[in-house]
Amino acid sequence: MRLTGATRLAAVIGDPIRHSRSPAIFNAAFAATGLDWAYLAFEVPGGRAAAALDAMRVLGIEGLSVTMPHKTDVAHLVDELSSQAARLDAVNCVARDGDRLIGHNTDGAGFVSSLRIGAGFDPAGRRCVVLGAGGAARAVVLALAEAGAAEVVVVNRSPDRAADAAELAGAIGRIAETSALAAPLADADLLVNATPVGMDAISTPVDAALLDVLPDGALVADLVYQPLVTPLLGLAAGRGLATLDGLGMLVYQAAEAFERWTATAAPVVEMRRAGEASGVPGE
Repeated sequence: MRLTGATRLAAVIGDPIRHSRSPAIFNAAFAATGLDWAYLAFEVPGGRAAAALDAMRVLGIEGLSVTMPHKTDVAHLVDELSSQAARLDAVNCVARDGDRLIGHNTDGAGFVSSLRIGAGFDPAGRRCVVLGAGGAARAVVLALAEAGAAEVVVVNRSPDRAADAAELAGAIGRIAETSALAAPLADADLLVNATPVGMDAISTPVDAALLDVLPDGALVADLVYQPLVTPLLGLAAGRGLATLDGLGMLVYQAAEAFERWTATAAPVVEMRRAGEASGVPGE
């Protein structure tokens, strides 16, 4: 990468952030497209999102990725929200429109693209089960509904949070108790782990025996991307089920942001390759 006085800057803010694969992914995209851009990671403590957006305005930062714990705060600070960001009350991508900052949420679109392109799975007309009710799960629930899923069942330890997430899917949204997961899994075409369970490379979000309930041909997706092959995906593959790792969602949501910032088609192959190479060795 050759930096010049005309180099344009994009960045990610979060806390913690030094582990992020986003700088590798975006800088690979800039290099592949020949754009004079650079991407950095800034560790911004919780509660300081307003200062980060002020810096974006003053320094002329062209694009900003937003991760925990700032997604909701940023949604309340930008000048305008996309429809998805407004419904989710969360922003993971800020784009400039002149002097105005526009907040987007590309997580759901990134996940659906990873399904369609990475796994050859179209969610239209499919029955889906989503584990979790946090920010990532909510984005997935909304995106699946907008992609035409037949049913989206949300499973979470807190029924109230599950109901809030399922409401994003409208009439096709349902909730299920963790103790009664076998029934929705028996009809599921897609199981999504949208919890952090599995990041320790040991734990699984559901009992292994429940995977036997899934129909042949079902897809098991995990939003965790480090390790790439989580315990859940390993068990699913061992039972002959199709699997999808979480790096695809990370790459495709980044591709959405890249295209919003640069008006240039994202080089997804190079972005995926950089994301894989930037992981912890052996994971």
